[in-house]
Amino acid sequence: MRLLIAEEEHAFYAERIRSACPDLQLVASAQLESLREQAGECDLWLGQPDLLAPLLRDGTRPQWLQSTWAGITPLLAHGLPRDYRLTRAVGIFGQVMAEYVLGHMLAHERRLFARLAAQVEQHWDHSLPRSLRGRRVLVVGCGDIGQAVAEFLQPFGVELRGVASQAREQMPFFEVAAMDQLAQLVAWADYVVNLLPDTPATHDLYDARLLAQFRPQAVLINAGRGVAVVDADLVTALEQKQLAAAVIDVCREEPLPPGHPFWTAPRLLLTGHSSAPTDPALMGELFIDNLARWQAGQALQGEVDFARGY
Repeated sequence: MRLLIAEEEHAFYAERIRSACPDLQLVASAQLESLREQAGECDLWLGQPDLLAPLLRDGTRPQWLQSTWAGITPLLAHGLPRDYRLTRAVGIFGQVMAEYVLGHMLAHERRLFARLAAQVEQHWDHSLPRSLRGRRVLVVGCGDIGQAVAEFLQPFGVELRGVASQAREQMPFFEVAAMDQLAQLVAWADYVVNLLPDTPATHDLYDARLLAQFRPQAVLINAGRGVAVVDADLVTALEQKQLAAAVIDVCREEPLPPGHPFWTAPRLLLTGHSSAPTDPALMGELFIDNLARWQAGQALQGEVDFARGY
């Protein structure tokens, strides 16, 4: 059996997988033309959706494709085949995403950027910070990453609520409500952490109408997908001080083009799609586990329902 590895870190993956699965024949590259030459002879694919989507567009497809990204949007583009098994990266981003969210929450409460600006101006800033204890945190998207973020935040004494596709009981959240309750819960929150995937139902979610429900002291952290936010509406809401700040990791167009209003919007911090990078060691372990499941005919971790888009 042959495995195609399409990854910038292909050498690391090949070494790890060859050690654990010596009977597997490996083809590894980050060059599209090299991948195209080999793809049709490989039953299994592992790698980045942006490298693998062109191979699907060529008409080749594997029996099973393991994405190294949590998001698989390039693989769901119109016209691409869907008659194969697809799994996305799950269970490996929880802590790193939680560190990102916590880091920006602490920076906001401790006023780190304001203090840096004051230092540049040689102004003694004696304003007192606040604690995270008692802050109201709304996690929008309560899958494995949202769950990990909530568990990470719980020891800091925050109040946790969540929003998911359907209402459910889920610890450590006080409640997890359905999407139709988003506006009411946004009006409650000090922090709105968007972790939703890219699906038709999540496009343009944070528009002028929803942003008008934010508390003036609230912070939006978008580490889900850029299409969830209407860019112009967010800029206007910040200019009108409808919310205190926004931390934007993901954008509709990446890299963000020169002249985009996000570059100069007040109290908006861009973090360049860096919130939760894939750890190759953890990703390798996930693939090896899923390979054993695939060979045994068992359910795969992170298998995508093409109809839902995740």
